Amino acid sequence: MTTGGARGRDEVVAVTLAAAADLFAERGPAATSIRDIAAKAGVNHGLIHRHFGSKDRLIGAVLDHLGAQLADMLAAGAAGSEVEAAIDRQLRVIARASLDGYPAGQLQTRFPNVSDLIEQMRARYSTEHAARLAVAHINALQLGWRLFGDFLRASAGLDDLTDEELAQSIAGAIAAMTKSGQKQ
Repeated sequence: MTTGGARGRDEVVAVTLAAAADLFAERGPAATSIRDIAAKAGVNHGLIHRHFGSKDRLIGAVLDHLGAQLADMLAAGAAGSEVEAAIDRQLRVIARASLDGYPAGQLQTRFPNVSDLIEQMRARYSTEHAARLAVAHINALQLGWRLFGDFLRASAGLDDLTDEELAQSIAGAIAAMTKSGQKQ
């Protein structure tokens, strides 16, 4: 039985993934119970267990959902602010899950955006390993700034750096990484 009107497996799964993603991004999986997710989603907590099984499987499903959602947004040419919000949410869930001790890279089963980026880098780098390493560096750069931007600004004396200047700097660093690996 649901308490919020979601009916059928697909609706219950959809509202559960949305609620879990919000809560995991806000406070992390360790500080979020299945009952918290059920309350936010308006479903019975037993349905979450039925459709996802363990909390680890729910975390993996949320990570897969967020990756697919972002890939769909990018393919549809969504507005920059929507894409930025989706990226921020996804990276926060990845970071919080990892910091909480969940093996996010193992729980997530599909990485559509990373796969697309690797495919782009293959044409620019002489080896598969170099292309994959470049993608890992690009992701680390984005993840680090999104999650630790306040600390990085303060520690490097960049308190007056605007968000636009930061975005341009990150884009420049990513462009440099992609150019540096170009095949000769």
